[in-house]
Amino acid sequence: MNNIRVVGKTIILVAGLFSLAARGMAQDTTKKKTIDITSTFKPVLRDAVKLNFSAALPPMDSSKPVLNYSIPVQQVKLPYQPGTLKPVALQIDSLLPWKNSQYVKIGVGNNHLPYGQAGFSFGDGKSSFLNLYGEVFASKGKLDFQKHNLVDVVARGGQMISKDHQVTAKLGFKGEDYFLYGYRPTTLDFTKRELRQQFQTVDGEITLRNTDPSDFGLSYQPSIRVISFRHKNEDSSAREQNFIFKLPVQKTFGKSFGINLAFMGDMTHYKAQDKSAIKNNLFQLAPSLLLKTPNVSIQTGILPSWDNKVFHMLPNILADFTTNDKRFTFQAGYIGYFNKGSMQRFSTINPWIAQPDQLLNTRIVELYGGFKGVLAQHFTYNAKLGVQKQRNVNLFVNDFRDGKTFETVYAPEMDVVTVHGEIGYNRGEKFTFSSGVTYNNFVSVEGQSKAWGLFPLELNASLRWKVIDDLYFKTDFIGWDGPAYRSSTGDSRKGDQAYDLSAGLEFRVTKSIDLWLQMNNIFNNRYERWNQYQVYGFNVLGGIIFRFNQK
Repeated sequence: MNNIRVVGKTIILVAGLFSLAARGMAQDTTKKKTIDITSTFKPVLRDAVKLNFSAALPPMDSSKPVLNYSIPVQQVKLPYQPGTLKPVALQIDSLLPWKNSQYVKIGVGNNHLPYGQAGFSFGDGKSSFLNLYGEVFASKGKLDFQKHNLVDVVARGGQMISKDHQVTAKLGFKGEDYFLYGYRPTTLDFTKRELRQQFQTVDGEITLRNTDPSDFGLSYQPSIRVISFRHKNEDSSAREQNFIFKLPVQKTFGKSFGINLAFMGDMTHYKAQDKSAIKNNLFQLAPSLLLKTPNVSIQTGILPSWDNKVFHMLPNILADFTTNDKRFTFQAGYIGYFNKGSMQRFSTINPWIAQPDQLLNTRIVELYGGFKGVLAQHFTYNAKLGVQKQRNVNLFVNDFRDGKTFETVYAPEMDVVTVHGEIGYNRGEKFTFSSGVTYNNFVSVEGQSKAWGLFPLELNASLRWKVIDDLYFKTDFIGWDGPAYRSSTGDSRKGDQAYDLSAGLEFRVTKSIDLWLQMNNIFNNRYERWNQYQVYGFNVLGGIIFRFNQK
């Protein structure tokens, strides 16, 4: 019975399975197959285990570290470019701090008693400045009436009147006493008053300049200068007024081109006692074109001039050609210029002159060529060969009475060949040496037998040495071949050769006190720069310098 039940259940189960299979085969096969996801698997990583660092403070080092610095020596190469010295207003360098300084220098010597010098400066150097300078001394030599007295006071100041305009001014007074001790024969009898010759000069100047070029590239610096000069001796007196104005303007085009235009006037009125007045006026116009590149600098222009209403056209051409390293420069020029004829200027050349009866301007046209440059690191050199045509050259000759005064004579025309050379050595502020030689060959002198009083050969040398921080040494040497002079009989003669060596020391004792010593004419060569006027022999001068506001 049980077996029959089991067989029956089996038959029922098989029949059910066939029924399910037949139903599945009867389904619609046009439908797409789909997959139904009832759950998704998302893998998840366990969090990484982080390591925790516990930083410890470094131990404290109380020892001082030793730091060694190696600073290489800097060699500054400064090419020496000599040129004509022209006094100009003080240019303030805004990059350097302005330090006010005041000092008083006093001394005594075997020829100078006393000697005094002082300088003071005020202002900030940017918006304003004021410099005061003064010098005074009385000197006496071994010869009778060999005396010279000097008082020289100068004040210079400047003020910025706007952002880019500055006004500078100068006012000075100079008084000198010379004594005509060079008379021949020496047995002549003169009083001190008869031999005394006084010069007094009042000099004033005012200048306006723009510190930066204008929006149109213009730079200008107009100036007015007035010089009042007086000469006086026992017999007569003379007065001279000089009025000078300059109107220079420069316009630049980019960095390489420019135009210069300047107008200058120099008017002189001279009046000697019991003589007619003399007027000597000079006017010049100076247009020129400028070209400046790293290797070439050329100025091409002309110089129309009116010398006492007589017109002269002078050249004004300058050129420099240099290498890329600036070690060699070839220079050439064809230029013309005037040396003004005035008693004030003549007295600075020869202080024993008599009052002139005529004032003429010396006109010079020069053609020259040469080269300059730098050798090694510190040596500089300069050489030039020039040919000059000079007209109305002022010369000085002894008078025919006793020779103690010099008369002014003129050579209408003179040809001169000049050779000039210089060499120098410079090591910053510690050591500086320079020397030069000038040879003049007076080819022809029209109207005069010789070029009276002019040197055919000149030598000079100068040395400045900072021995230690507080000790400075300097020395200067000058020498020349004797110039020609006119004797009392009218013959031309040649002066003696001369040489003069001087040396000086300055030693700082404290921040406010210096000691100084100056020795002149060390070889005791009693030469005559001007015929019959012997210079001082060996003389020594020393003293003390007081400096104020020293930190």
